[in-house]
Amino acid sequence: MRLGDISADRNVLSQSHRRDQLIEWIKGLLAVPFVLHSHPTAVYDESSKKLRAVAADTHQRYREIMRDVENLILDHIDHEWTSAPGKSKLNLLVPTVGTFFTKLPLEDAFRYQDDHRFISRRRFVAPSFNDVRLILNTAQVLGLLRSNGPDLVTFDGDVTLYDDGACLTEDNPVIPRLIRLLSQDRKIGIVTAAGYTDAPRYYERLKGLIDAVHESTVLTAEQKSGLVVMGGESNFLFRYDPNDAVRLVWVPREEWLLEEMKYWKEEDIAELLDIAESSLRACATNLSMPVSVLRKDRAVGVFPDRGTLIDREQLEETVLVVQNTVERSAVGSRLPFCAFNGGNDVFVDIGDKSWGVRACQQYFGGIDRTKTFHIGDQFLSAGANDFKARLASTTAWIASPAETVALLDELEEHEKALSIPDALIDG
Repeated sequence: MRLGDISADRNVLSQSHRRDQLIEWIKGLLAVPFVLHSHPTAVYDESSKKLRAVAADTHQRYREIMRDVENLILDHIDHEWTSAPGKSKLNLLVPTVGTFFTKLPLEDAFRYQDDHRFISRRRFVAPSFNDVRLILNTAQVLGLLRSNGPDLVTFDGDVTLYDDGACLTEDNPVIPRLIRLLSQDRKIGIVTAAGYTDAPRYYERLKGLIDAVHESTVLTAEQKSGLVVMGGESNFLFRYDPNDAVRLVWVPREEWLLEEMKYWKEEDIAELLDIAESSLRACATNLSMPVSVLRKDRAVGVFPDRGTLIDREQLEETVLVVQNTVERSAVGSRLPFCAFNGGNDVFVDIGDKSWGVRACQQYFGGIDRTKTFHIGDQFLSAGANDFKARLASTTAWIASPAETVALLDELEEHEKALSIPDALIDG
């Protein structure tokens, strides 16, 4: 970005942390054939031969772009795998691009989403951020299945499995999909920011699922034991236990701690939380936010007075200030942490979801990152606690619990289709 561009978009600096550069870049590539080949018409007549021809041509151009991006990702994967010098071409084009744990069949994924979202047929609305996000989700699913995964599926809680601040009740349509995953001998980890230290609080939030697992006649005892809850991002692990009153029991840390986590000192944890708390209090004063401070064992945060809603901009400002303050401290360079916007509060946790997902992998015997799938709703670069999960596994970015249900159905659909030769690419 040139300095001269700043005055043209006064919000560019404040909004950069709320963008995904890879998705924005792909969206920009798709905008070119949209402009050049999708001719708008005042009369929307799909029976028109001209419109059908334009749609077919646009579809082909989109496919070619997705194939080219797919090849750039393959090159990026090979570049990282072979430790080649310099940066990959994709890394030069999208500096923030991270690691891919599987191949991404983007062309096939586009064809699938185009059949459902009719992207090529649109004349006035170009391929959107959400179009690209969902194409990438489908590509992640296909990549995992073609690599004989996933063996572990981890989920965020709020906005992923249930509405923000709600609970997982027995009528939630995601429950039979989760039971289906367990019945396929897959493991499930609920990796949530909720930092409770006692099992009953998690049971209250996840009651519908835990009761369904307990009462299931389809699941074996071993399959039922494939359900765990990781709380506080990466700090408290609970496993399903049919003999416990709330069917969840605390797992001692020595049974799941990663080797690096064993060196997290209690005095460092206290110091980091002290710094974060001081910064949170300063932000609350500076921005006149009607909030209270809550200090926990491994977290500290601010939440609003009852019935009060805090502006998104205030929440984001608080996240960025606290994150910057802690990062610049000596303890912030020694100890991993996560500062995030919870929708109407801001919290700082010790560790983050990359550690939580990796701990689940280790607890289940060392499941590889290439066979792990994390599904969540917060994947922006700041104030979003699912973002770091990208370091530990393949991820899918959803926008609602309904999208989670749809994605799990899509996983089942593609898995069945894999038994039919060329089912996903025929015709």
